[in-house]
Amino acid sequence: MESPPLTGTTGASAQLGRQRWLRLIPIVFVTYSLAYLDRSNFSIAAAGGMSEDLGITSSTSGLIAASFFAGYFLLQVPGVLYADHRSVRDLIFWSVLAWGALATLQGLLSSVPLLIVVRFLLGAVEAAVLPALVVLLARWFTKAERGRANAFLILGNPVTVMWLSAASGYLIEATSWRGMFIIEGVPALIWAFYFRAQVRDRPADAPWLAPAERAAVDAAISAEQAELATTTDTTGRHPLIDALRTPAVLVLSAQYLLWSVGVYGFVFWLPSIVKAGSSAGIGATGLLSAVPYAFAVVAMLLNSRGSDRSNRRIRYIWPWLLAGAVTFYGSYLAGHDAFWLSFPLLVLAGIAMYAPYGPFFAMIPELLPRRTAGVAVALVNSAGALGGFLGTYLVGWLRTATGTDAAAFLMLAGTMAASALVLLAVRTPKRKVA
Repeated sequence: MESPPLTGTTGASAQLGRQRWLRLIPIVFVTYSLAYLDRSNFSIAAAGGMSEDLGITSSTSGLIAASFFAGYFLLQVPGVLYADHRSVRDLIFWSVLAWGALATLQGLLSSVPLLIVVRFLLGAVEAAVLPALVVLLARWFTKAERGRANAFLILGNPVTVMWLSAASGYLIEATSWRGMFIIEGVPALIWAFYFRAQVRDRPADAPWLAPAERAAVDAAISAEQAELATTTDTTGRHPLIDALRTPAVLVLSAQYLLWSVGVYGFVFWLPSIVKAGSSAGIGATGLLSAVPYAFAVVAMLLNSRGSDRSNRRIRYIWPWLLAGAVTFYGSYLAGHDAFWLSFPLLVLAGIAMYAPYGPFFAMIPELLPRRTAGVAVALVNSAGALGGFLGTYLVGWLRTATGTDAAAFLMLAGTMAASALVLLAVRTPKRKVA
């Protein structure tokens, strides 16, 4: 159940300038885009010859993809605790450097066990990046802006997969799957230094921010934190304990785990599903696989704008997830032989799975004071990593065990539907209405 929207927040945000949006948002967008690029191009490589070259079965491919999420799961909370107590900027700088090197290394490997190890390490160094960026945005943007700010961050996901799906297929055709890994890993090595030069942890540290805007941001966020402090009891406890004692954080963790099973199963297996249904080459398959993400970008922006205007987060999340479950399973029922119907349903499923991300990640820091919010985001995102592990591995295992896609589609659609229902159990703090 959602608490009443705060009054006066929108008017205050309207007085804030645009410097933060123009300076920070493109940087966090590109940073998360590069992370998602090096995370997701494995699925294109698997469909583009790597499986044949290395003798990888569907279940082994699922295990390799899932190993990323094992590393991603383990270091979420330690990473964000470092970011909270030390520096988001430093954490992300070293993370980007490390994942660029590991992503490039994938193109040089011929051993499946080594590939599993590298994917695990890639997940470990990327683990805290998303929650750290959410914490960064919570320090720089007010409640009335946060849904849109987080949407622009998470847009790095569908936008990257959109162009990745199209470009990677043609990169493989022009070079090989090895060349694709190497070429797509290099930009992160360069970007790390640009990020470090441009980003500051807090508005007070940014020499490029106008003093009036700096004061307005600090005043607005301090007022939000003071109000939130009246609804939570966090005196003297470790931030991790505070987060674990908050029922909404635990419910959101379970919900995001279920959501991520569906989303990552969709992302990882979409190229293979499209290739089987369309009988197209890898270049055309990549282009077709980009279509759902193109429409998802528009849906994310519109949905986040509505969420910010109303200050009602939950109602802008659960209906989309339910629609995603129905359309995704509907695409399976339509079958490969009716690709003209199954593909549009896959597009609708992709839109519905991605549209709620902005409101979702805006909601989490609003549940707890700043000292605890980062850990809460990390806990929820850790659960999502576990869901990603289960989604990618179980789809491969079910396809190998049953010889069909039926059980895999049913599992993915079922977890998406369950995530919508679990979200309705979230109780947000009661706040005073002005």
